[in-house]
Amino acid sequence: MKAIFDNLSAECSKLTTLRYSTSFSLGIYFLNKKLRQPIYAIYGFVRLADEIVDSFHDYDKDFLLKKFKNDCYEAIEQGISLNPILNSFQQVVNEYEIDRELIDLFLQSMEMDLNYQTYSSDKYDEYILGSAQVVGLMCLRVFTDKNTQDYEKLKDSAMMLGSAFQKVNFLRDINADYNLLNRTYFPNVNLSQFNNVEKKQIEEDIEREFKAALQGIKLLPKSAKSGVYLAYIYYLELFKKIKRTSAEKVMNKRIRISNGHKFGLMCDSLIRYKINVL
Repeated sequence: MKAIFDNLSAECSKLTTLRYSTSFSLGIYFLNKKLRQPIYAIYGFVRLADEIVDSFHDYDKDFLLKKFKNDCYEAIEQGISLNPILNSFQQVVNEYEIDRELIDLFLQSMEMDLNYQTYSSDKYDEYILGSAQVVGLMCLRVFTDKNTQDYEKLKDSAMMLGSAFQKVNFLRDINADYNLLNRTYFPNVNLSQFNNVEKKQIEEDIEREFKAALQGIKLLPKSAKSGVYLAYIYYLELFKKIKRTSAEKVMNKRIRISNGHKFGLMCDSLIRYKINVL
């Protein structure tokens, strides 16, 4: 009978992904069918933790995050949780033997969002590691199906991709993070006087990571390559749009890719994949 609850849990993770991210949902759809549910589960877990620190302003976020953390570890140890998102996530952690350290680092980064408003260079690197790079490694564990040799070979590229995605998110959300959440992620940058010189320096760092990540995408198993490449193409296009936008406008307007454009990118990336451009 537990299979019914497990299926419900899986559906909750999938629905969470569909509701919160069109781009990741499209990318997941282009993964091999057997990989989709594990990645939905990882995204659902990450999204729920992120919601606690970013959205639940009228509640005790510190209490909620600590409870979420304890419930997560208990779910992994017991092999079940009454929280469907955590039940779905623990199945993936246990099936694919995801390292507990990756989960620790992610949850630590969520705690940082409760305690830090301005990030030093060290804290910025620590946050990127926990909030993005280890998530890429969780997904890589699924993509390589626990093959340690393949995982180690692709590890650096996966971390670069997660980092690039996160930094693009920072630029996209810079207005909301600064004006609504009072957060400044980029170190040594005064966002009240954010200018094109500082923006260009951030973009050069992101561009380097995108290039490094692409080499790893080319080496991914066929079952994962097209989906990850689509996510890469979407974020690269968003990044290019941000690059074309002045620092002043980025600080006042959230840059987006329309759904129609996303579907165009989907078709283009699929064609490239089919003709072995990758």
